[in-house]
Amino acid sequence: MTSPAPQRPSGTLARRLGTTDAVALGLGSMIGAGVFAAFAPAARAAGSWLLVGLAVAAVVAYANAVASAQLAAQYPTSGGTYVYGRERLGPWWGFVAGWGFVIGKTASCAAMALTFAAYAAPPGWERPVALGAVLALTAVSYRGITRTARLTRVIVVVVLLSLAVTLVAGWAGAADPGLPPLVADGDPGGWYGVLQSAGLLFFAFAGYARLATLGEEVRDPARTIPRAIRIALGVTVALYAVVATTVLAVLGTEALATSAAPLEELVTSGTWHTAAPVVRVGAAAASLGALLALLAGIGRTSLAMAREGDLPAWFAAVHPRHHVPHHADLALAAVVGVLVLTVDLRGALGFSSFGVLVYYLVANLAAGTQRDPHRSTHRAWQVVGAVGCVVLVATLPAVAVLVGAAVLAAGVAGRAWRVRVRPAAPRSPG
Repeated sequence: MTSPAPQRPSGTLARRLGTTDAVALGLGSMIGAGVFAAFAPAARAAGSWLLVGLAVAAVVAYANAVASAQLAAQYPTSGGTYVYGRERLGPWWGFVAGWGFVIGKTASCAAMALTFAAYAAPPGWERPVALGAVLALTAVSYRGITRTARLTRVIVVVVLLSLAVTLVAGWAGAADPGLPPLVADGDPGGWYGVLQSAGLLFFAFAGYARLATLGEEVRDPARTIPRAIRIALGVTVALYAVVATTVLAVLGTEALATSAAPLEELVTSGTWHTAAPVVRVGAAAASLGALLALLAGIGRTSLAMAREGDLPAWFAAVHPRHHVPHHADLALAAVVGVLVLTVDLRGALGFSSFGVLVYYLVANLAAGTQRDPHRSTHRAWQVVGAVGCVVLVATLPAVAVLVGAAVLAAGVAGRAWRVRVRPAAPRSPG
């Protein structure tokens, strides 16, 4: 048996993931806590037009996914759109994408840890349990990307089984389920509400970005990453459509819009209420899966930013044995740990959507500059993706937009100061 490649530069990661692992990581990122929580605020915005909002979110997600896949095939390295923006549009575009991703998704990490604890911890122990989840998953991530992929597979199976039981219980236990109306008169949100619901639901689709950030750890990335993104997104869209149809049909629009835990209420409202613990297990597992994928994606983006001097060089270290960005992972765990102990970020869905939509706006603009033979889709899809991102950002809650814009402005100001006072760090050979 050959030993691990000793010739590999110490600053690069190891290509260990195949298509199955990549699809599992994508599913773990997308079939997260969003499926258990995002439909209620989306229904408050869109009413019974929720399915239209879901369709809009899916179209924008597909456009962004094909842009990410096309770019990942040409630039198979860590960092995702941070790298693509730098290479295709310039350093400032890359920074905006990377900074928005790191800040927004760090808040999402805390939100996912607290969501897990809300389902798994006894009253009063939510914060310590959330901290324990962050530390445990960081330890898994620290041991290498294959450990992360293995645990993600287990989590995805648990979540899918839980959702299957939930959907069966919802339909079988309901007194008189009917098909939900696609559009109903009198919905307060109208088309603005539809677009706002699409922006909120986009949060649940955005996990395919994590596959692009892992480009340096995938075997045959030009083939594997585009294929994995399309498979994972297709499965997720189909699953979310079934879930949305079920909760609308069984609960109705008004009950869904006011529900704190719609899938749990879906089960408890019928004769199969004894299946409620299954929902809680699934939600807890989904939160863990999303948190694990977030930790991996943020660590790799931080690594890429440190290589270019946009974060301190300390973050660019790669563990010589496990081939992970261990300094970035440890720093992230420390920040998220402080957040889960001090603030409640479970309401950060709008802020996270803002950061992700800005991230994908840069991805679409970057993909629009690609030429043959690197193009795999028509440029019209990049136009759809870019316009969709701008429209969805504009319809997010005002607080989310203002906070997101302030965070981006702070990051841009910080980079402008750094560029002005000292020269940019030299590019790493990795």
